[in-house]
Amino acid sequence: MKLEDLKSNQSVKGLVPDAVVEVVQVDFFGADSCEVVFRKPGGGVDSQILYRSDESRLTAVKSVGEGRSFDADGRLFRLVSEALRIQLAHLYDERMAVHSSNVQPLPHQITAVYEFMLNRHPLRFLLADDPGAGKTIMAGLLIKELIARGDVQRCMIVCPGGLVEQWQEELDQRFNLPFEIMTNDKLEASRTGNWMAEEPFIIGRLDKLARDESLHAKMEVEGCEWDLIIVDEAHKMSASYFGQKVNYTRRFNLGRKLSKRTRHFLLMTATPHNGKEEDFQLFMSLIDPDRFEGKFRNGAHNADVKDMMRRMVKEELLKFDGTPLFPERIAYTLGYDLSPSEAVLYEKVTEYVREQYNRADRLQNGNRKGTVGFALTMLQRRLASSPEAICRSLERRTEKLELKLQELATFTGAAQFRQIDGWGQGYDADNLEDWEDGVGEENEELLDEILDQSTAAATKEELDEEVKLLKILVSQAREVRRSGRDMKWTQLSGLLNMVFADPDFLVKVQEASIPFGKGADVPSASPHQKLVIFTEHKDTLHYLQRRIDTLFGGAGQVVTIHGGVRREERLKAQEMFKFDPEIRVLLATDAAGEGINLQRAHLMVNYDLPWNPNRLEQRFGRIHRIGQREVCHLWNLVANNTREGDVYTRLFEKLEQAREALGGKVFDVLGKIQFDGKPLRDLLLEAIRYGNQPEVRSKLFEKVGGGADVEKLRRLLEEGALANNVMDTTEVERVREDMELASMRRLQPQFVSSFFKAAFEELGGSYQRREKGRLQINRVPARIKQRDRVIGSRAVLLDRYERIAFSKEHVAPEGLVRADFVCPGHPLLDTLVDLTLEKHKALLTKGAVLVDRADRGTEPKLVYYLEHSVLDGHASRNESKRTISKHLMFIEMTQAGELTELHYAPYLDYEPLGSSDPSVATLLSHEALAWVRQDHDRTIKQHVIAHVLPKELEAIKGRRMERIAKERQEVRNRLTMEIQHWDRRATELSEKEAAGKRNARLNSNQAKQRADDLDARLESRMAELDKEEHIVPGPVNVLGGIVVIPQGLLDDLQGRPQQADHGTSQVDRMAIAAKARSIVMDIERRLGFEPEDVEFDRKGWDVQSKVGDGSFRFIEVKGRDSMGETITVTHNEIKQGRQRPECYFLAMVLFDADGGHDVRYLREPWNDDLDLSTTSVSKNLQQLWNQAEKPI
Repeated sequence: MKLEDLKSNQSVKGLVPDAVVEVVQVDFFGADSCEVVFRKPGGGVDSQILYRSDESRLTAVKSVGEGRSFDADGRLFRLVSEALRIQLAHLYDERMAVHSSNVQPLPHQITAVYEFMLNRHPLRFLLADDPGAGKTIMAGLLIKELIARGDVQRCMIVCPGGLVEQWQEELDQRFNLPFEIMTNDKLEASRTGNWMAEEPFIIGRLDKLARDESLHAKMEVEGCEWDLIIVDEAHKMSASYFGQKVNYTRRFNLGRKLSKRTRHFLLMTATPHNGKEEDFQLFMSLIDPDRFEGKFRNGAHNADVKDMMRRMVKEELLKFDGTPLFPERIAYTLGYDLSPSEAVLYEKVTEYVREQYNRADRLQNGNRKGTVGFALTMLQRRLASSPEAICRSLERRTEKLELKLQELATFTGAAQFRQIDGWGQGYDADNLEDWEDGVGEENEELLDEILDQSTAAATKEELDEEVKLLKILVSQAREVRRSGRDMKWTQLSGLLNMVFADPDFLVKVQEASIPFGKGADVPSASPHQKLVIFTEHKDTLHYLQRRIDTLFGGAGQVVTIHGGVRREERLKAQEMFKFDPEIRVLLATDAAGEGINLQRAHLMVNYDLPWNPNRLEQRFGRIHRIGQREVCHLWNLVANNTREGDVYTRLFEKLEQAREALGGKVFDVLGKIQFDGKPLRDLLLEAIRYGNQPEVRSKLFEKVGGGADVEKLRRLLEEGALANNVMDTTEVERVREDMELASMRRLQPQFVSSFFKAAFEELGGSYQRREKGRLQINRVPARIKQRDRVIGSRAVLLDRYERIAFSKEHVAPEGLVRADFVCPGHPLLDTLVDLTLEKHKALLTKGAVLVDRADRGTEPKLVYYLEHSVLDGHASRNESKRTISKHLMFIEMTQAGELTELHYAPYLDYEPLGSSDPSVATLLSHEALAWVRQDHDRTIKQHVIAHVLPKELEAIKGRRMERIAKERQEVRNRLTMEIQHWDRRATELSEKEAAGKRNARLNSNQAKQRADDLDARLESRMAELDKEEHIVPGPVNVLGGIVVIPQGLLDDLQGRPQQADHGTSQVDRMAIAAKARSIVMDIERRLGFEPEDVEFDRKGWDVQSKVGDGSFRFIEVKGRDSMGETITVTHNEIKQGRQRPECYFLAMVLFDADGGHDVRYLREPWNDDLDLSTTSVSKNLQQLWNQAEKPI
């Protein structure tokens, strides 16, 4: 072919190996060379420079379709077709991540991922379900789906340091997602100096990322963007208002940076709202800065966030059977009176804290002032914790301040003052509460250091006076500790004796000895149950461990978890607590408040009460989580007649009243309760500083009562229905229906396993069958291992696999070694798919001839493989338009031009030509196949463009347009309001400047510039939303096709007589089949079900019968008029039947000569383990009939 013959829209062979392409444009450069732009079979555009020497490899064909020779090897064609289908598994299986992950998700988890998040482009979302609802599972499903859809190539998880290993383990074991944890060693060993840019899937510690400025710089480097960032415990990134000033924490500033460096941004927290709308809007600005621009102005900045977040509370979560997912939870207040010596120590230490706080208020150094105040609150909390904790804290503080006193002796005058004023400068007071939220040993050591050394003393004399007072307090604390009179422990020991008492002994115990709460079910006593005790301090934890060991008569019944316990030891303690019958109590600091699952226990004690009420819910969430079957009981220990104890008692009284009115939902708003606009921490501090004044005490009680008022809590619940979503039984039934149908369309495990075996053997591998559903691979061939290195898979391929399995139930059977779960995403399967496509994908374009051995007719058919997509106006990584939806279809075509969309893989039911069959050339030259040789690509494309794409476009626009319109309105309203504010401010400032009154902090030009910048942001954001609204169809690509030859035509061509058909013609068979389906439908209705005839939907079964609870019965119907016949079952029918064997039936309808009939049902009819080469199996009707039963 001459270069001059190349024209636009021409189909040419030779530019791409074994494929026909369509020329788009030709540009000559001189007489002997040109550049050709062409469209490849997959739809992508490419170009080549051609010279005269290239003419010999170019061949013109009339069209791409006519370029198909249909002479591809049938066996390899079927293999590569399955490879393509598995590579695009998410196109067939809309719940692909569920079916290829080691999880059994619940209804609320399914809707979060597949209805709230996956349809958003880009995803900017807050997932705020209650603790214990399984947000990690939702995140894993989301990541896996987005990776499968090609939408995520780089992902980062940001979480508290104590959770990084748990995230890594969960993603690896449940989802086969290999994430690397960011460590100092890895950062230093980086090949390029920027480890974050090198690694596509990483997990970072929140505080490491927030504090390390060098990492911030590396995030800004080109190539260090992410497709998806997920932040767990995202409430730790919040900022807060103090009057008109905003306290921007390091974590919040990190959130801002991350938001700019990623397309998809998911925040996960069970406590997004602290009760202050202005703080909540600051937090939401991390997701969308435009919608929450500017300082909050009450009445002006109202925000509707229902389209940006999902919140579901535990009390409204249901299982698939419609029953509650979580049991009831009940909290009790267990008050106790201090002993006389304890009461004296309490008053003396509280007086010391109050005086030092007043002294700190006079400090000029704001950072030091905040640090001292924080240290004093910690000291007060240790006073409330235990005699051991306050004694040890006072001893350490006295020792450290004495050392400081000695240091000061070496300084005089101004130098001495500078030395004192510098104390506490090493700490950022604004971020101390962030430190307190940490759970590692590093955090505990830092907090001890702050408590031990921070002082409000302004002179050497003041410090000397403070040390003398501390020595007196130490002496009093030691006396209390020596006395052994710890009334808080006495109350706990009484509770432990009751909880773990023998039930027969408990009958003799006075019921009134322990108050269980009004109208509450008293938890049963048993020496074999488990209980969790939370304390805030490690000193108290060790103290309690000694006392409980003594109470129980020896060690070995208590395990502990605190910030200094390494993850391996924490997991060991967790496992011992759950499974060792000798272990009865877990003692924990808040290191166990995040990331530890303790639902083996249903009893909990808050030995120390946190000043942050969110912690109460986080702790309770350790036992009140998925898998808990018992009613959960919580006891809060409160000291009577103490300042903070009185606040807690009043609060818990009001909460108990609210619980009676609102049920367990009261726990869902603990973190949002405000007391006269203040959080609980401020109220407790006010009680400590001023609670000895009767008028202050009275006002505090009013504030507590007002904050926890039933009606106020009800309003909080209704707001916090912020975006509160409810799943009733109808919704759960709908989700179950969707899951049931999706499970029948999945490729895992039946289709994946047969492809794996065939492809592995094709590439030189072998395997041995072991236990049911499990294989052993002793050696992975070198060519597969080498390919893994070429494509750069992050998950390493092993040399051998002790066990692999394709079904979840075969991964870890009891008593057997755990198997690798081979599914889409597993490196071994992905490598087989990649190699198969690389070697044989060109066969799809060539096409193949396959035989339908079950068809005794004489009319051949064509089956086309097509791919079509929907795009929006954004550019993808390769600068082309972004794909937001993609589909792979099979369309069957008859000689009469009838087109039928097939919902299964048709090639699996057809065999390659055998050695005794005519050749491809002979078949295609026959007059019955003359129409096959014509180009039908245009007809097929026209069908898709006219009938398929419009429906797809309508569905996508319906999902997206409403959301985009809402987003457009919210952004425009907020930014316009801010622009108007700054325009007014500019005018005001200009007038004042004209009058000679200048503002030192802001001038009119700056205000005007701010308004202009916001105007530019508004214009830019509207342009972005225009691109999202620009939804258009992408190209329709015909990937390949097959010619299906019926066995009857082969028999005719070879002069073979038709096989005996028992006197039943094809037309008669169709009539019998229709009559049989009608009879089965009537039976299903009589059984109380809702049947639907789906024969012509080509799903792999004939009748789909809906059961009342949202589940289905899938029924394959076979109608026959003679018992002597066999039943032929296709590859797809058998595989579909084995997908959900427990709800799959074979219905046999036998007609007699008098017009009567008999019907029998056979549950789980197929147990055939088919390999890829088997296209159908013949079954003896009489044997099946004898195994079956009459439908009842």
